[in-house]
Amino acid sequence: MCDQHRAVSIVMVEDDEGHARLIEKNLRRAGVYNEIIGFDNGTAALQFLLGDAEGHAANGRSRLVLLDLNLPDMTGIDVLAMLKSNEHTRRLPVIVLTTTDDKREIDKCYDAGANVYITKPLNYDNFASAIRQLGLFLAVIQVPETA
Repeated sequence: MCDQHRAVSIVMVEDDEGHARLIEKNLRRAGVYNEIIGFDNGTAALQFLLGDAEGHAANGRSRLVLLDLNLPDMTGIDVLAMLKSNEHTRRLPVIVLTTTDDKREIDKCYDAGANVYITKPLNYDNFASAIRQLGLFLAVIQVPETA
């Protein structure tokens, strides 16, 4: 992984602690050593990413968001819509990582600005494999700095 990618922080919004640990373990196994900042609800993640209503906390930061759709306080689509509607965070790459494979939900996420949609396999080995593949993807993408 290039040094420029190390500066990219991964913000993981996942309320299932087991899934969060599995995601992090398999990203590390795939060679992704970026900082991972975890949140178990949308409110805390948005406060961190935006900082205030204008989103100034995002200025000059390179971040990538891993987003679950099923959160305890709001939907992941709500989080996605808020990020994509803010001038400071609209370019943040957002990867939806969820168990929902309903075509309407997938379309809704892409319509709201998701960059990638990954369905979490319910089988542990398949899930681990999907996360390792995500790690390989993260190792090569370019993440823009926000406004």
